[in-house]
Amino acid sequence: MATLLIALPRTSRNLCNFVPRSPCKRSLRVQPRNRSAMMPILTKNAMPPVGPYSQAIKTPHAIYCSGQLPADAKGNIIEGTMSQRTEACLKGLAAVLAEAGSSLDKIVKAQIFLTDMRDFAEMNAEYEKWIKHKPARSCVAVKQLPKGVDIEIECVALP
Repeated sequence: MATLLIALPRTSRNLCNFVPRSPCKRSLRVQPRNRSAMMPILTKNAMPPVGPYSQAIKTPHAIYCSGQLPADAKGNIIEGTMSQRTEACLKGLAAVLAEAGSSLDKIVKAQIFLTDMRDFAEMNAEYEKWIKHKPARSCVAVKQLPKGVDIEIECVALP
């Protein structure tokens, strides 16, 4: 095999790193994940999680926020217009991001879930009041959301 490696161009020899049980001296090794680089975020200023998950996970490069429902910090669902419910979701996200040392201004991607796309225009008008820098975003219609609400917003932000 050593003779073969000498005859192959350098780039071909590097490909041996990806062949399982290769006789090459070097092999591809998967590094263990550094869990200390993942910090769960929990704030009392946003709705508590309704299941076994964190409000957000902070990494050195991003903050991954779980979806926020239209609820106050005690978990009481906000009734009212779609604008009021969107505002409640964004207040929850703002509180979680603040706890992680970030803000709504650092959102790079938002994901919005609506149970009725007829609410899109009203939701969008309120969203624009809170998030002015136009991050990447998607909005999808879903059949159902937790606790019977009709909107949920999650995001990824910079630390």
